[in-house]
Amino acid sequence: MNKLTHFDASGQAHMVNVGDKPSTHRVAIATGKITMLPETFNMVEAGNHKKGDVLGIARIAGIQAAKKTSDLIPLCHPLALTHVSLEFVLDQKSSSIRCQVKAETAGPTGVEMEALTAVQVALLTIYDMCKAVDRGMVMGDVKLLEKSGGKSGEWRAEK
Repeated sequence: MNKLTHFDASGQAHMVNVGDKPSTHRVAIATGKITMLPETFNMVEAGNHKKGDVLGIARIAGIQAAKKTSDLIPLCHPLALTHVSLEFVLDQKSSSIRCQVKAETAGPTGVEMEALTAVQVALLTIYDMCKAVDRGMVMGDVKLLEKSGGKSGEWRAEK
């Protein structure tokens, strides 16, 4: 098992030095879901929520969150993202919405945290916009699905 890189030899937290790492194309894909009452789901799906386009606003919030990840997670490097996309998959049967984010950059460090942060904030935005009618929504199953680029190469979550 690899050592934790955010601690120096004396155990103090520090920002990892990526100055000597080569710039490579890096991609990360993350996912998560929110489950709600069927009535809430129908409102979001129909797009007739009184606050407006819930998924459109959640998409913008997720993109913004990816761009602000280093402001939220103390030891993350600020990245010049080259692409962030969010996809929502609605499942009527389970009254749930799955959010999948793909984040990309060309640089010396990966974009896993940006993809994961975007998923979380997109789901939180859905919650925020719908909480007046459904406070019991549940967010979960947030995880990294895959990443590529850099020294460690490709990684995919086990199915």
